[in-house]
Amino acid sequence: GKVRISEENPYLIIVEIPKSYSDIIKAQKFRDRLLKLKIKGVKDIKKVILQKRKDQDTGKEYYVLITSGSNLEAVLRIDGIDPRKVRTNSIHEIEDVLGIEAAREALIREIKNTLNEQGLDVDLRHVMLVADMMTRSGTVRPIGRHGVVGEKPSILARAAFEVTVKNLFDASIRGETDQIVGVTENVIIGQLAPIGTALVELKMNPTKIKTLVKEGER
Repeated sequence: GKVRISEENPYLIIVEIPKSYSDIIKAQKFRDRLLKLKIKGVKDIKKVILQKRKDQDTGKEYYVLITSGSNLEAVLRIDGIDPRKVRTNSIHEIEDVLGIEAAREALIREIKNTLNEQGLDVDLRHVMLVADMMTRSGTVRPIGRHGVVGEKPSILARAAFEVTVKNLFDASIRGETDQIVGVTENVIIGQLAPIGTALVELKMNPTKIKTLVKEGER
C-alpha cells in the first residue's frame, strides 16, 4: 500500500490498504500489524510527560521526564542520557540489565518510599532484611507464598501467611513434622521462642540442692 503524510497534520501518517487486501480479515490483520509498528521512539514506552521539580536543598528548578512504560536498557543507550539519573520501578528489569545488587537497592528504595508516603516510620534495617531475603538466591523472588514464605521449612510458618488449610493438608500428606524452632510457630502455639533469654536452658539437680541447703543450715 501507499504511505503519505497528511497535508493538514504533519504528525499524521496515512496508509492506504492494498487492493489485494479486499478481504476484511486480511485488512484487519494488516491494520493490527500497522498499530504494532514502531515508527519512532523507544519500544514499550507509550507516553512521556515533562514535569518541573524543585530541589529542596538548593531551591533550584529542574525538569524530569516521566514515562508510561519502561525500557531501561534502551533508555541507557540513548546519547545524552545520564545513567546516574535514570530511575525505574521495574525490579525485574533492573535485575536483568544491572544485576541482582542493583535490584536489591531498588527494592529498598521502593519499599522505603512507599512506607514514607503512608506516613510510616520503619527502621531501614527492617527494609534491608526484607530485600536481602528476596534477593539472597541470586534472583528476585516474591515475598508471598510463591516465594520466600512458601519456602520456609516450618509448616506453621507457611500456614500462618496464606492458604492455611492447603499448607496443613499438603504437609500432612507428605508426613512433614515441625520442629517449632522459629519465632512465628512458637507464637502460634503460645510459648516463648528459643531466642535471646528464652534460648538458655537451666537444668537443676535436686539432690545437690538439698545437700547445699542442709550444709547451709549447719
